[in-house]
Amino acid sequence: MLQSDTQSNSQKFSNQGSYTPLSTTTTPVEQATIGRSLVIKGEISGSESLYIDGRIEGSINFADHRITIGRNGSVAANIVAREVVIMGSVKGNIQCADRLDIRNEGTLTGDVVTQRISVEDGAVLKGSVQVRTAEPKHEHKNEQKNKQQQSSENKTATAEVKTAEQPKVMAASAGH
Repeated sequence: MLQSDTQSNSQKFSNQGSYTPLSTTTTPVEQATIGRSLVIKGEISGSESLYIDGRIEGSINFADHRITIGRNGSVAANIVAREVVIMGSVKGNIQCADRLDIRNEGTLTGDVVTQRISVEDGAVLKGSVQVRTAEPKHEHKNEQKNKQQQSSENKTATAEVKTAEQPKVMAASAGH
């Protein structure tokens, strides 16, 4: 009888153990954190999301992940990421594959290239913003053609802007 009690208890525990993983349907989000007291100078890259509450000087490259600059965070770096959320201070250019979100206490001084942007009331943004459309990922053959066409369209648009600005400058200098 002692053996049968042991077996039934072990079955209860093994059933409970097998139940727990089934209840977990999502994987936890991995995120690295740079705390308030940390100061990092140099190049930072990684393959997980990053939360910055300290100070960074250099460059940050997390192309497929999210960068969050906390309220105490101070970043003097160019940032490349899938998504950037700014609640602190950033001085540098930002290139987002998906979205830039500047919260009400956040400040950004630098140029932005992104697909989507959100700037809350109270946020500060100094610099240029370039919003691009998403490229279809399912057509590999046409992808290079689209990039070449967009590149030539961007050059044309830039040339048109410069051309439009030049007569104003000439007219202003001719008047003096």
